[in-house]
Amino acid sequence: MKHLRSLSACLALTAFGLGAPMAQEPIKIGFMAEFSGPQAGLGQDMLDGFMLGLEKINHQFSGTPVQVIREDSQLKPDVAVQVARRLIEREKVDIIAGMTFSNIMMAVHPIVTRSKTILLGTNAGPSPIAGKACSPYQFIVSRQGDQQSEVLGKYATEQGYKNVVLMAPNYQAGKDVITGFKRFYQGRVVEEINTPIDQFDFSVELTKVSSMKPDAVFAFYPGSPGINFLRQFRQLGLMDTTPLLTVAVVDGISLPALQASARNVLLGSTWGPDLDNAVNQEFVNRFQAKYKRIPSEYAASSYDAVLLLDQAFKQTQGKADDKEKLISIMRQLTIDSVRGPLKFGNNHFPIQDMRVFKAVADGQDTVLKTIATPLPQTQDAYHADCKMKF
Repeated sequence: MKHLRSLSACLALTAFGLGAPMAQEPIKIGFMAEFSGPQAGLGQDMLDGFMLGLEKINHQFSGTPVQVIREDSQLKPDVAVQVARRLIEREKVDIIAGMTFSNIMMAVHPIVTRSKTILLGTNAGPSPIAGKACSPYQFIVSRQGDQQSEVLGKYATEQGYKNVVLMAPNYQAGKDVITGFKRFYQGRVVEEINTPIDQFDFSVELTKVSSMKPDAVFAFYPGSPGINFLRQFRQLGLMDTTPLLTVAVVDGISLPALQASARNVLLGSTWGPDLDNAVNQEFVNRFQAKYKRIPSEYAASSYDAVLLLDQAFKQTQGKADDKEKLISIMRQLTIDSVRGPLKFGNNHFPIQDMRVFKAVADGQDTVLKTIATPLPQTQDAYHADCKMKF
């Protein structure tokens, strides 16, 4: 009986939190991206980069464990909204990270930020949230969408291309990149061709382009549509006559499938695997060792997101309850990222170098090589319209 009374007392103390120490509550992160359909490779690369970053720090921020809840938005804004609400209301996450496409970001942005949940974008950077619709609860680690094409517009001008054709899918990001290209391009735009977001066959449009004989073509097609686009571009003989400047057509996702077909294609981006800094080389080596492939920009930005959170949580001793304090810390940080030193502007978008890469032969493989940095330490075009406050 004496032993039973002692056991009962221990159970009672444990039930009221007075016995053995309770398990530490984790920092909960909902990671939302595309994990199904033709764009699944993009979301998986984002998640793989994010998880690799967490692996580096033993899946904890300043001693506090991290729990990641993976969610597929299916490239459907209505699904994304339901997922965001579930993550906020039921899972009570501290942070929602990811966001592959701009239409998904635009759908969930007001829901997440109005709930005072931190929204950590690791790919999509649509123009509205860089400007008037910005929120203190957003941090976009990748870039504003226009910037990838702005750098190509400047490069095209510097190369003396007098007239170009622009092609992109008809949704927010497609509109942003075309706007960005025209912002810095000083030649003549022969035609803008907007295609449905789910289009995979571009033979009709490219036959028309061939008849126009432009000095260059600019195209934005992320994921599987980009692979089809480039193959048809080459099949029609355009690669032999017309320089191709792209955003998200040739990258770490598509190179394994394209290989030699991608050679000589130009890419506007913030990051490439050849960037010569210690953080980047460690990232590329670890990613290749773990996943047996070269990472993409999607993975690189997601990895940088973990580096940002790690530095911020060091100053809060691993606590996530005071969001305003955490945001104040994040907006002042300069982190050693895979892109080099990375800091944020007034709208919580990065100030960073925008580069041009070229797909070139490296033995039997095709790799991306940095060839120019036309826009060093540049800030997006919309930041002046952002008047955020808590």
